[in-house]
Amino acid sequence: MSKHILVTSALPYANGSIHLGHILEAVQTDIWVRFQKLIGNECYFFCADDTHGTPIMIAAKKAGKTPESMIEEVQKEHYQDLTSFGVEYDNYYTTNSEENRKFSESIYLTLKKNGHIVSRNIEQSYCEHDKMFLPDRFIKGTCPKCGAKDQYGDSCEVCGTSYSPKDLKESYCSICGTTPVLKESKHLFFKLQDFQNQLKTWMEEGNRLNEGAQKKLQEWFTSGLQEWDISRDGPYFGFAIPEEENKYFYVWLDAPIGYMASSLNFLKDEKKFNEFWKDGKGEIVHFIGKDILYFHGLFWPAMLMGSGYKAPSQLNVHGFLTVNGEKMSKSRGTFINASTFAKYLDVEHFRFYMACRLGSGMEDVDISFDDFVSRVNSDLIGNLVNLVSRVSTSILDKMDRKLGSLSIEGKSLVTELLNKEVEIREAYESRNYSKVMREITGLGDKVNKYVNDYAPWNLIKTDVEKAREVVTTSLNCAKILFTYLAPVTPKIAKAMTELFQIPGLNFLNLTETIENKVLGPYQMLSKRVEEKNITLMIAETKESFEKSNPNQAKGEPTKSNTNETKTASVSEDGYITIDELSKVELRVGLIKEANPVEGADKLLFVKVDLGEKGIKNVFAGIKASYTAEELVGKKVVVVANLKPRQMKFGLSEAMLLASGKDKTLSLFVPDRDANPGDLLK
Repeated sequence: MSKHILVTSALPYANGSIHLGHILEAVQTDIWVRFQKLIGNECYFFCADDTHGTPIMIAAKKAGKTPESMIEEVQKEHYQDLTSFGVEYDNYYTTNSEENRKFSESIYLTLKKNGHIVSRNIEQSYCEHDKMFLPDRFIKGTCPKCGAKDQYGDSCEVCGTSYSPKDLKESYCSICGTTPVLKESKHLFFKLQDFQNQLKTWMEEGNRLNEGAQKKLQEWFTSGLQEWDISRDGPYFGFAIPEEENKYFYVWLDAPIGYMASSLNFLKDEKKFNEFWKDGKGEIVHFIGKDILYFHGLFWPAMLMGSGYKAPSQLNVHGFLTVNGEKMSKSRGTFINASTFAKYLDVEHFRFYMACRLGSGMEDVDISFDDFVSRVNSDLIGNLVNLVSRVSTSILDKMDRKLGSLSIEGKSLVTELLNKEVEIREAYESRNYSKVMREITGLGDKVNKYVNDYAPWNLIKTDVEKAREVVTTSLNCAKILFTYLAPVTPKIAKAMTELFQIPGLNFLNLTETIENKVLGPYQMLSKRVEEKNITLMIAETKESFEKSNPNQAKGEPTKSNTNETKTASVSEDGYITIDELSKVELRVGLIKEANPVEGADKLLFVKVDLGEKGIKNVFAGIKASYTAEELVGKKVVVVANLKPRQMKFGLSEAMLLASGKDKTLSLFVPDRDANPGDLLK
């Protein structure tokens, strides 16, 4: 039986452009949704722009626009950037909608009626000149910790410290410059603690959360759930709170309700809507980043529980996107907007590379541009795309582009590929995309070996029918491989259907073979990455930053460039802190391959399997102590999050741990049985 699934990704905030961090989540979600549809499930993908709050007011005021006109422009830009990466929404909406207002009011009033809302006076900063209470982002001053000037009232962008606006030194209103005073104001609070037991049960049920997310939520349960301030004083761009005067819903109350609004706006039918949100006949699946786990793992399900709706079936939480092992940086040109990437590089290459890097956990996802070039050019182009192009161009032309029948050997190879279907389905379902990519490229290697062994470009000169048999087998295998890959590279999958002259590639027609049929003309599926385009992309990003931030480009402190120049150091007493130690990610690795490096006296080239982290290439200086043969199958300890290093002989992505010198080196190995990818603690 097919499933009924409603899927959402986090709502991009409407005060900035879409960057690669947003695209990571959108692509991760889109791959999962496409897979669900390709196996025959009814699956909807909803999203929206998050449009309320103080930052929107400030940005619109500076731009000389109304908030409404600004968010409308931004939504169009966001939608264009996201969909340019092959992300296919059933509906991309806005939180500033009539549906969202009605849902927000009814949920709030139900919570209030059921006793889950309380009010009390709190002390807030007030501007006598502008006659208004100042939200955190309307207050600026000197950071109480590092002394940086012109910082916002909630956190310092230089040192990252969070604080109360009352703690800010030399504070002033960011609108008029007046020093604020403290005044009391009535605020409304949601009693999150009322749902502690329900939330704990919900959190621990089935596979609702991955292990890392569940452990993180458990920390908040341990410290005790607190009441949540859900109101803001006017003026504020958002929804007015019913039965209150000059009070507005805090943006984080109505933002997730935007999922419901986007759903109803598309489905139209209230009965269909209720199947997901009230009756529990369908699944609700959210994809979010770990930075908003608190809101989606506690407040959101509690709001739903307290107002008669169903809490989410799954909460899929991913880590941040880093570039070349470091936080994305505007000054280094690695904080890349989606539109800039699409200008210089193939967006399906990004989708493919992210799939190679994404597991099912909350670990940060790194894009090394050296590895990006190597992985795309080798695994996607050199392995999979090349498999199709080498047997469906001139060779097939010489056979009038007609396939023959599968031989016994051909059927055997096809069956070998089909036998991986269950494993690949399970990996997609659990969002372990890196495993899917490893399985596909491994199968691609086998099919390419078959093609190389028969060399149909030579065989056609002496035995046309045997060459036709080889080409028929190869392309039937390619059909299976690109069906497996279809959720990741939909544009290539579409080109394959045009080649095969079939309606589409999906898991429901996976076993159907293509025999005794004339194929369509070959069109280029994808081409290699040009490194010069990466250089141009980074240069443009950096130049754009320098033009818009001339003072910061000259070296004045910012949060990003302050962190960039900070280096790890050992204190005078020779100790490091536990925080510094936690930065080193030690994992169990299984050595899959090992080979000598031509021209290197001390190096061996090793491929080490790190489980969900994938297979990494390592150039290790252990040749004097180990032969390549004795390394294969050995479990070792690996520094898994080492920044990739471009060496003379290639890219080294990790480090093996060993002790001793020269010929007496001894690799660190697990004392007891351990699995590839296990984290050392």
